[in-house]
Amino acid sequence: MTSLALTGIGALVTCDASIGLGPLGIVERGALVCEDGRVVYAGPEATAPLGVDECVDVAGRCVMPGFVDSHTHLIFAGDRAAEFVARMAGGTYEPGGILATVAATRAARPIGLEYSARKLMRLAVASGTTTVEIKTGYGLDREHEASHVALARRLTPEATFLGAHVVPPEFAGDRSGYVQLVCDAMIPAAAGVARWCDVFCEAGAFDVEESRAVLEAGRRHGLGLRVHANQLGPSGGVALACELGAASADHCTHLTASDVDDLASSGTVATLLPVSDFCTRQPYPDGRTLVDAGAVVALASNCNPGSSYSISMPLVMALAVRECGLTVDEAVLAATRGGAAALRRDDIGIFAPGARADALLLDAPHPQHLVYRLATPLVSRVLKDGTWTGPSAREPT
Repeated sequence: MTSLALTGIGALVTCDASIGLGPLGIVERGALVCEDGRVVYAGPEATAPLGVDECVDVAGRCVMPGFVDSHTHLIFAGDRAAEFVARMAGGTYEPGGILATVAATRAARPIGLEYSARKLMRLAVASGTTTVEIKTGYGLDREHEASHVALARRLTPEATFLGAHVVPPEFAGDRSGYVQLVCDAMIPAAAGVARWCDVFCEAGAFDVEESRAVLEAGRRHGLGLRVHANQLGPSGGVALACELGAASADHCTHLTASDVDDLASSGTVATLLPVSDFCTRQPYPDGRTLVDAGAVVALASNCNPGSSYSISMPLVMALAVRECGLTVDEAVLAATRGGAAALRRDDIGIFAPGARADALLLDAPHPQHLVYRLATPLVSRVLKDGTWTGPSAREPT
């Protein structure tokens, strides 16, 4: 076992109000001590157990939990820059554009897909993300989806099967046949590899009953449930997610009062993806109403080539504050503890004893600078499971 202490912390952001001040649980002049990749102490430096293998003075930096990005699509080939440019000129977003990525991804070599996904993972770490969920969804046949689930699982324990992303072209005239293939063949193949089953419940993708069939098949095979819900309109996806006890309903751009009530009264997390709304010129979700109603809110990047080609959680947070009505503190919590809740995890996104030692060192006195100093790289170093990681694994100087 190895142990590490970070001392000289200007503001230790624990994301646990029972440990420090305010909703972020901030401890001034704090210390973080971890052993064997787990937090054993987070609190004032004056009372920290410092008999450790390594003690690092971070020279007044702010230290906070790593971001938890609970919604990404990192396994893809090609790009859709022309589609983005067309939207910026006034075009509209259509789910059918996904098929262009499906064609490019099916044609790509597996080694190229893995190289690209790992590159995006490195960029995520550099901007402060220490836990990433990764979906499939650009294979849409038995062979490719199985390969992509295996790749996602090599990269993260939070691997999600999204065979029900859209109907592939070879099934254009047989939607029910494709749903049956997903339920009877593709989901059983993903079980034991993926942790989650997701579905795009939306006009142009899958309706409520098709989505229900997919999710119930996923649950029968031991997969947790997630739903792409209410991105382009009030699709019924949020109500379905809450009814079936899905961990997360993602997008939540178009919500009815009933949807808000369902999210507030259920265990389903409302995951907002504001970079997608920026890139598709959609309205932004009303995060203020969700928080005030008592819903648990998460923020995620939705990194993908068609509607959100960014892996930056600080950008996500800035848009959530500017456009979705969250306060800075709420955005920090949604990008850490909220993302953890969307993954049904209590060991990440927080500095409570027993949590994973995933930490960010910021070249700033407070996490509000992540939003205030827009597009400025403020993550100095990243600790993952108690080990320095990222572009440079050396300790801070």
